[in-house]
This record gives sequence, structure tokens and C-alpha cells, in this order.
Amino acid sequence: MQGFMHLVRYREAQELLMETPDSLPGDFAPDVATARAIIAGVVQDGRTWLDPLEANGLLRAYGVPVAPIALAETADEAATAARPILAEGGTVAVKVSSPDIVHKSDVGGVKLDLTSEAAVRRAALDIFERAKRLKPDARITGVTVQPMVRRPKARELIAGLADDPTFGPVVVFGRGGTAVEVINDKALALPPLDMKLAEMLIARTRVSRILKAYRDVPAADEQAVQLVLVKLAQLAADLPEVRELDINPILADKDGLIAVDARVAVAPVPAESRKGRGHPRFAIRPYPKEWEREIVSAGGRRVFVRPVRPEDEGLFLDFVRRVSAEDLRLRFFGPIREFGHAFLARLVQIDYARVIAFVAIERESGAMMGVVRLHADTNHERGEYAVLVRSDLKGQGLGWELMRLTIEWARAEGLRVIAGEVLRENVAMLEVCRRLGFDIRPEPDDPEIQIVSLDVAMAMTTRESA
Repeated sequence: MQGFMHLVRYREAQELLMETPDSLPGDFAPDVATARAIIAGVVQDGRTWLDPLEANGLLRAYGVPVAPIALAETADEAATAARPILAEGGTVAVKVSSPDIVHKSDVGGVKLDLTSEAAVRRAALDIFERAKRLKPDARITGVTVQPMVRRPKARELIAGLADDPTFGPVVVFGRGGTAVEVINDKALALPPLDMKLAEMLIARTRVSRILKAYRDVPAADEQAVQLVLVKLAQLAADLPEVRELDINPILADKDGLIAVDARVAVAPVPAESRKGRGHPRFAIRPYPKEWEREIVSAGGRRVFVRPVRPEDEGLFLDFVRRVSAEDLRLRFFGPIREFGHAFLARLVQIDYARVIAFVAIERESGAMMGVVRLHADTNHERGEYAVLVRSDLKGQGLGWELMRLTIEWARAEGLRVIAGEVLRENVAMLEVCRRLGFDIRPEPDDPEIQIVSLDVAMAMTTRESA
């Protein structure tokens, strides 16, 4: 029975590996430049923690819904900042702002439901006095002033990033609030995340049960929670300086979610850590967005070339249906009768540390035009390539451009040789290889197959000197 259950779990794991997740919303376009400017300013100042305004701006740059915030250095400034909130009939929360006070409530540094400027002023003065008395060595930068967020049926969650000494950044999710350490309901996952992985991360916590509907409480918007986790994973990929990020609490209900409070710690990334392949601290390499390109084909089509993503299964299915049986035979060395989910999943689910696949997509129609794939060996010295262009687009130079991009990627990755097998009758591919400087030799055991290989360094030197 134990052996049978191992087989069952193995089968379940294989099925999970072949799942192709939903695509992210098309309007998720983080303002990476703004986020990098915020982080760079903090690192340049020699600081470890972002102040509340900077943390708020960082989350906004990645589309995380946040409560508005103002920073006041004095009690009078706090009262002034509260005035427009009170004028609209709202109430105010005032919290201590200090990089040295992790839990604000430990020093009485949180005052809620303030209804007048006088109450805000008194609250700020009390916070300053208590913080100085209880944490005399703490640096107090002021108090933050925020409108009270009224979501009576919201669940309090925590989400963020932690830094593991072995695995690097990890995404954290769980039950939030002031008792987060006591409840200890958290789960971790390695970034990058997609929506399916985020769903699985949430499911590993007890708080996931109360995200469902119960009694008179509607279900929370779990997709919004998943999306925030994916956004945080992308933030970690884009900003390796971020070492710790806590959003606590996040209030989630049927209408979505809002981040009420956040803390962000950063550290400079040494120059030597940035050398080499991929993200300097990720255990699993994230999507290599820096390899996205815009090209124009010989036919005048605007083409967007990017690394393949797991959600591209539908694109691939439509693409192969528009490739002739003969071209498929030349690519796969035999007839292909059916492109099922398992086959396509292997094409789109790749490890960017060992494999790259670039897809060419026509800007106007969104249709896939071609694909090139390069698989590195265990020693990361030699890569085997394969390329396929839609049959109605052959002769427009698309295969040539895809191959050039692949050579560029191989050089950046430190590969020494690109190689492949080409059928002798595939004269078009062999001609591309000749023009790119590949060495072409017949396979000793099969005269119908030509072995093509390219010294990457020499090929690039020739191209650069041309």
C-alpha cells in the first residue's frame, strides 16, 4: 500500500507539473523604473528600511492596493494631515514611524478611530512620548496619518517576502493582525509564482478556510489575493535589493483587498553577485523579461519576440495547426499526428536556467509566427537548438532573426557551442546555418542527418567585426 501511494503522489506531481496556468491580467504592468528609483535612493542613503511613504510608493508601483498615507514629523503636522480626512466625515489612524520599532503596538504606537484634529494632536504627542520612554535608542522619524479603513467583514492577512540564507527570496502568506506570531499560520513558496502556484500557497494555510463564504460573510476575492502574491514575487525578481517585505494587515473581502501597513528592508547587491546567469539570489530563475525584443520581418511585419511562458499552450496549439505536415516532419524527424496537452506542456513549461525558447508573435494579430529552442547540457557548455517557422511565413528572415537571438543568449549564458541535427533535405535550414557560420558535417551513422555546430565566441566575433 505504501508503494502504491508513492505512485499516486508521483502521478499527482507529474500532473501538477504539466498544468498551464492562467495568464496574468493584461493590465498588470508594474512601474519598475519608479520602484527602482525608490530602492536606489534608500540604498544610496545607506539606510536599511524604507520609510512609510517609500514603502507605500513601492507597493503602488506594483499595483498593490494601499491605503493613502501621510508622514508627519510633529503633532501639529499630524493634525494638519488629518484635516481633509476629517472634513469628509472619516476617522483617522495615527501610527509611530520608526525603522527600529518592528511592532508598533508594543510601544502603544497605534491610535485608531480619531475623530478630531485635537484628538490627532494628542495621539501624536502620546506616541512620541511613549516611544522615547520605552525605546530610547529608537530613531523616530514621525507618525503616519491614514484614514481608517472600514471593511467589517474583511479577513486580516499577511503577505510578503523573506530572505532565506539557502534559497534566497521566498514569498510568505498567512493569517495577519497583531497576533500573527501567536497564531503562526503561515506558508512559504519559492518565487517566481503564477496564479496556480499562488492558489496552492494560500491553500496550505488555515486562514484559507475562512476566505470561503460562511454564515452571513461572503467569500473573499481569492483571485485578488493570488494576484498580490504574484506581484510580490515579480517585485522580488525585479528588485534583488529587497530583503524583507511585510504587508500586515491586508484586509480582504468580497470587493477585493487593501494593504493597510507595510515594512520593507533593503540591502545593496554586491557587483560580483550580479555576475553569472540569472537573478543573483533566486533559487528558481524567474521569467527573463530583459530578453524581450521588437523586430521587423523582411515582409514588413512588426514582431514581438519574447521567452516562452507557461500560459502559451493555446498559442502553440494554434501555431502548429498552421504548420504543414512536411515542415513538422523536418522539425521532429517524423510525422506528428496529435499535439495533446502533455506534449504542449513540455514545450511551454521550461526551466529558464537550462532552457530558453523564444516565440515570435505578430503585433497586429497576436498570432505566433515561429519559435526557437535551445537546451543546455548539464555542464552548461553546449546547447542543442531547434527552430520552427510557420509555413506561410517562410523566406521572410524570421528563422534567421530567431537564430541570431539564440546565439546572443548563448553567449550571455556562457555556452561555448550551439549544435543541432538537421535533415539533409532541409536545405533552407542548412543554408541559414552556413550563413551564420555553423560547421556542417554528416552524421556518421545516418547519412540523412547533418550535424551542425557553432563556436559561439567565434560566431559573435565574426558578426561584431563585420
